[in-house]
Amino acid sequence: MAGDDQRFKSAFDSLHAFVYFAPEVDAALTGAGLRPGRMPYFASRSAAMGAVGPEVVAATFYNFNPEVVARVIPRAWTLATPEQVLEARLDGTDKALTRLLGDHVKSDEVAEAAELAREASQGCTGEGRPLYAAHAGLDWPGEPHLVLWHAITLLREYRGDGHIAALVLHGLSGLEAHVTYSATGRGFNLAAAKLTRGWSDEQWAAAEAELADRGILDAGGALTPGGVALRDRIEAATETSATGPWHRLGAEKTARLEELCRGLSRRVIEAGAFPEGVFALGRP
Repeated sequence: MAGDDQRFKSAFDSLHAFVYFAPEVDAALTGAGLRPGRMPYFASRSAAMGAVGPEVVAATFYNFNPEVVARVIPRAWTLATPEQVLEARLDGTDKALTRLLGDHVKSDEVAEAAELAREASQGCTGEGRPLYAAHAGLDWPGEPHLVLWHAITLLREYRGDGHIAALVLHGLSGLEAHVTYSATGRGFNLAAAKLTRGWSDEQWAAAEAELADRGILDAGGALTPGGVALRDRIEAATETSATGPWHRLGAEKTARLEELCRGLSRRVIEAGAFPEGVFALGRP
C-alpha cells in the first residue's frame, strides 16, 4: 500500500508540512494576533483541539520540550481564539499553495489528488488518535487544493498519533524518540533537530547518555544494532496502525494518489517550500 515512513514523507508529507515554513501562513497567524516565533506553530497545529493547555499540546506533539510549549500556550489563546487561528491558518495555506503551485493549483491533477486523498481519509478512525480526531472534526474547505491539504493533514496526524503510540509502547520518551530518529540520518540535521524541538545541548547529551546505558546508542551517538532493531520495530508498528486509509482506497487508487502527490510534492519543494540546510537528506 502506501509503504514505509520515507515513502510517506516523500510522496505526501511535504503537501502539509510546507505550512510551517511558509511566510504567508506566518503572516496570517501573526495578523490574527499571535506573536512571532514559536507561537504560530504550536497554536495553529493544536487549535483544532480548542483552547487546550500546554500539557495537552506537549503530549500530542510528543517530541517537543514541554518547557518551550509552556512559554506560548496558553498565552496564545489570550491573543486569538482557536477559531481565529484556524481561519488564519487556512487563509495563509491558500496563499502559500497558490504561490508554490502557480497555475498548477487549478489543475486536473490537484483536483484528482484532492478527491482521492479525501476518500483515503475516510478510512481513518478517531479511536486513540486525539490530534487526528480534532482535525477530522473541522469543516472541509471548498477549493480542491485546500481539500487536498486538509486531507493530507488528516492522513499525517492519523499516522502521527499511531507513531506516538508505538513510541510509548517501545519505551521511548519524546526526547529519546527525537534523538534516536536523528541518529537514523533522516529528518532534521542535528542542530535543527535541537533548535526546532527546543532541547538544549545538555538535555540532548543527557538523553544520549541514557540511551547509551540502555544499549540503544553507542559512545559516538550512533544507533547500535539493538537501536536499529528498535527503530525498525517502531516503524513497523507505525505502518501496521496506518493501513486504514490505504485499505479504504484500494491498491490501484493508492498508487495513483501516491503518483500524483509525489509530483505535487516535487513542485512545492522546487518552488522553495523548505529552507536549505535544515533537513539531513535535503528535504522532508
